[in-house]
Amino acid sequence: MNTEIVKIDIKNIDMELINKAGELLKKGGLVAFPTETVYGIGANALNEKAIKNIYAAKGRPSDNPLIIHIGDRDVISLYAKEIPEQAIKLMDAFWPGPLTLIFKKTEAISSNITGGLDTVAIRFPSNPVAAAIIQSAGVPVAAPSANISGRPSPTRARHVIEDLSGRVDMIIDGGNAVIGLESTVVDVTGEIPLILRPGSVTRAMLERVVERVEIDKALLKENSKITPRSPGMKYRHYAPKGQITVVYGEDIKAIEWINNQVEELERKCNKPAIIATSEEKEKYKCNYVQEIGSINNQEEIAANLFKVLRKMDQEKVEFIFVRALKEEEIGIATMNRLLKAAGNRKIVL
Repeated sequence: MNTEIVKIDIKNIDMELINKAGELLKKGGLVAFPTETVYGIGANALNEKAIKNIYAAKGRPSDNPLIIHIGDRDVISLYAKEIPEQAIKLMDAFWPGPLTLIFKKTEAISSNITGGLDTVAIRFPSNPVAAAIIQSAGVPVAAPSANISGRPSPTRARHVIEDLSGRVDMIIDGGNAVIGLESTVVDVTGEIPLILRPGSVTRAMLERVVERVEIDKALLKENSKITPRSPGMKYRHYAPKGQITVVYGEDIKAIEWINNQVEELERKCNKPAIIATSEEKEKYKCNYVQEIGSINNQEEIAANLFKVLRKMDQEKVEFIFVRALKEEEIGIATMNRLLKAAGNRKIVL
């Protein structure tokens, strides 16, 4: 497949290109485009063949459900069977934006999208390029992250080109993703909204809108036997080729342990690397230390995580060490992705 790569200025959107992308989607093609979270690979959610092509292009397990994206909130009743009052409040507060809501699905949505479940995940993105493409297509757009399944999610067009050139019809370069982590996923089918995947819309933010929000227990433990109700719940995700170890412990003890591990690996002619905050990077003794951002700026760290993980592959790093980051606000989502990338490999000192 020949992949057309085009660039769009988010501040001066070329509607001719938008309409071309929309027409491709409508006819069953695959288009990768930017959202405010990460880049997505889009397909017509009402086209069975297009949905199968998404799974094939990504190498994605068929029981891993997809999120459908809409460009107009008014169409939600076509795909969601029931829209609870709490869901309306959350949509009022966070749509368009980085929040995905899970509803009971209508017959319009194929079980191929939902991993065989009777629910559907729906998001209304705020990125103007994404919104324009979906509106132009005139159909709901299934759009998982635009990467080979299991690899770090793409926050830049070059990441998409690395993974999907030759696998999709079009890649739209719309600049860097602002947030850098996938959307928060909340199940609103029960009495109490349930977070299935953390993101930039935090539990505290949600509870300012609805009285109570819980976190799915599956997020708190590794369980390969669970049936994933949201993308990112079951399989190892976001992983570079090198082995990641997340280290928990007091500053001095954790840094000393990491330095000792690195020294031993370098002695054996392995290639280790360390991911560090700007405040701690000078404390490490390693040939390759990659800064991720300031410990006081959780949004910066979140936005840089996948970029840094992809750099590990560019540098052909074999072993990666990172001290556990703050698990506050968006930091909870960052650590969720980091532990998934590590296959939950961690050391507690």
